[in-house]
Amino acid sequence: MPRSKAINEPQAVESDAASRSSRGLARDLGADRAAARARLRAVARVRRRYGRLLLALPLLLVVVADVRIRGDRLLDLGGKHIASYLGAMVESAALWGLLLFAASSRRGASRWLAALLFVTLATLSLGGQLYFHRQYATYLNLDATLFGTSLSASLFGQLRADGENFFRSVLPPLVLAIALVWLGRRIVRPGRTAWARAARLAAPAVVVAAFVLPCSYRTVQASTPDVIYFHAIGGLLKELAGVETTAQVRPGLRTPPALPQVAPKPGPRRNVLFILTESVRADAACSARAPVRARAFAGEAPSACPGTPRTDAAVPDRLPLTQMRSNASTTAIGLAVLWSGLQPIATREALHTAPLVFDYAHAAGFDSAYWTSHHMMFANSRLYVQDLPVSHQCGATELDPLADIDLGADDRLLSARARSEVLSLREPFLAVAHFGNTHVPYLVDPEDAPFQPALESKAPDDNEAYRNYYRNAVHRQDAAIAELIRFVRSSPVGERTVIVFTSDHGEAFREHGQLGHTGSILDEEIRVPGWIDAPPGTLTAEEEGALRAARDEPVFHTDVAPTLLDLMGLWEAPALAGYRAAMVGHSLLRPSPGPAALALTNCTGIWGCAFKNWGMMRGTMKLESRAWDTAWHCYDVLADPREQRDLGPAACGDLPRLADAIYGGPAGSVDVPAHLRGLAVGPHRD
Repeated sequence: MPRSKAINEPQAVESDAASRSSRGLARDLGADRAAARARLRAVARVRRRYGRLLLALPLLLVVVADVRIRGDRLLDLGGKHIASYLGAMVESAALWGLLLFAASSRRGASRWLAALLFVTLATLSLGGQLYFHRQYATYLNLDATLFGTSLSASLFGQLRADGENFFRSVLPPLVLAIALVWLGRRIVRPGRTAWARAARLAAPAVVVAAFVLPCSYRTVQASTPDVIYFHAIGGLLKELAGVETTAQVRPGLRTPPALPQVAPKPGPRRNVLFILTESVRADAACSARAPVRARAFAGEAPSACPGTPRTDAAVPDRLPLTQMRSNASTTAIGLAVLWSGLQPIATREALHTAPLVFDYAHAAGFDSAYWTSHHMMFANSRLYVQDLPVSHQCGATELDPLADIDLGADDRLLSARARSEVLSLREPFLAVAHFGNTHVPYLVDPEDAPFQPALESKAPDDNEAYRNYYRNAVHRQDAAIAELIRFVRSSPVGERTVIVFTSDHGEAFREHGQLGHTGSILDEEIRVPGWIDAPPGTLTAEEEGALRAARDEPVFHTDVAPTLLDLMGLWEAPALAGYRAAMVGHSLLRPSPGPAALALTNCTGIWGCAFKNWGMMRGTMKLESRAWDTAWHCYDVLADPREQRDLGPAACGDLPRLADAIYGGPAGSVDVPAHLRGLAVGPHRD
């Protein structure tokens, strides 16, 4: 064999082996690439499949949360309300889906803006609605956001008072929103297709649309909670910008007629001090004096009147009105009823032109005063009282320039102001001292807080502790009121001054699911303390007898103005006959003419309702409905003081017929009550 051939054969073998190895490697690499491409295609298919599911997940979470919160009410939806809810679901799906899609992009600054919007809006809308529903058994809507004009002050005051529970409510949506963005960037990862670009451009437009589109928010709230929230905030922004969005009825400037001079009838000479407090329910104070054997001085032994022991001791001979009720659970409405004698269903014009007790006193030559610790900036309340014919007047900012808009000035400052000025009033006089520190967020004295455990937390699990916190606020206020009473009683005018006491309304603590006031006309919100303290000789025997007979009879705030006029000797003045005819109540100094059918509502011509509720009452029978009620409820408040047994509308006799004529039906079946339809504007889908 030639040497060259012998040498080349191994090389050829090696070359063939290398070639075969190279071809094998190429085949292997090709197979690996194919497998990798197959895996990528499989991952892409999984991402597309699960990406779509992820984009739909926010809507699913919203609906599941809504069902858990108010599933029973959703089951009652029918007809147009189902269509409304489905429309809200489409809006919610578009909003959250497009925002999450844009936030899931792999690059670009816009993804961070989209992520910020997604997380912020989800946290506020869902967490905020969860928190609000826990307080009021309904979602925050446009009416509620416009309920007070000084939103920022009220909002920060609320956060100071109950910030912990608010943050507990918003924390789960916050965590879920962040998690969804994190998952979106790993699963959705939108590409650079024309459809993806269009979706990213559409996201801001959908956000803007969420704030302006109409929705069902008022009667049955046939929308998802997030859609109701965005509609409410959008309406508020338009209102703040000067665009009218709905009929937000608030107190305006009064234009009462010029009354003729009137002379009080002959009889006992008496001054009148009307002490009015805020949000104090009947069981938080003592209308009647405790039995002698049960009484003890505060600080020495447990008192038979633990809530208001100092007032209990200051007016031991008061004449109680144990079944006193307000005709509404809103302060502005309560004041109009108490001072004018009109029903809350009177027209806005009537409520702003009717003379008030101050006007009647002025016409009769009485000196007058109105002192209040309430903040007059709240909902422009100053307009209603700025032209009262009084010689002495003050509000929260006159007592404390830094007064809280919800809480007002310290009631001790109000008591001191009244004590410093009451003796300068010319007799006879009518003076009104209006206390306010028992309004949310409640002012308490940690060193004098007998009701324990007490917490500022509004969480449902802390309900009784929160109620104790409220009772401690009543206890603190009691000291300021009692100090004023003792001063007047020990002064030269004390023996000629009749003191009348009540509260503007009560306060709910979830007895029927709601917290606070304005939410219903149930007794926790409208049954209030009431009493009259008259020194010897200031009442005739007949007047005292009538008051004693009224002790346990149902009486109402519509009876207060007639009683004040009677105390001033003006109830029978011929010149006032026309105004007296518009008053449905009667003087408690006279025998009762029998129970009358009276309107109860928080939706009026002087203050629009945040939550629809209305009804009527005659004697002990109450007809009642709230925003979600499509049928009337009837209760006998004497036999069933907790209003747990609905007797059915028929048990209330002709009250359903009368109420239908006034309101148009139960609150859940009527968008705007009949007596307010002339004031109603604004788009909605209810």
